[in-house]
Amino acid sequence: MTLSIETPALLFSATSLILLAYTNRFLTIAQIIRNLKKNYDDNHNKNILLEIKNLNLRLTLIRYMQLFGVMCLFLSVFAMLLLYVSQENLGIYFFGASLLCLLISLGISFWEISISVNALRVHLKDLSEDIE
Repeated sequence: MTLSIETPALLFSATSLILLAYTNRFLTIAQIIRNLKKNYDDNHNKNILLEIKNLNLRLTLIRYMQLFGVMCLFLSVFAMLLLYVSQENLGIYFFGASLLCLLISLGISFWEISISVNALRVHLKDLSEDIE
C-alpha cells in the first residue's frame, strides 16, 4: 500500500470543522450550566441538579470528543511528516491511528447526542401529557 503526503492532509478541513462544532457544543452547555446553577441557588430544585448532572456528563464526553479530534489532527500531521522524510510504512500506521481517533471521536459524539436527545424527550414528555 502506498500513501501520498496529500492523503493525511484531507483530514484537516473535516477535523477542523468537527472541532469547531465540538467547541460550540461545549460553550452552549457551559452557558446552560451557568444559568441552571444560578437558578438552583435561587430555588434549590432537585430537578435542576439532575439536569446539571446530565450536562456535566455531556461536558466530559465533549472533552473526550475534542481530545480524540485533536489527536486525529496531530497524528495526521505526524503521518505527513513521516511521509515527507520517506518513512512510508510508519506514515501509514500513524495515518491509520489518526483515522481510528476520528472514529472514536465521532462515536463519542453520537453518544453525547443520544444523551441530549433523551434529555429533551424528558422535557417534552410533560408537554405531550398536557396535549392529550
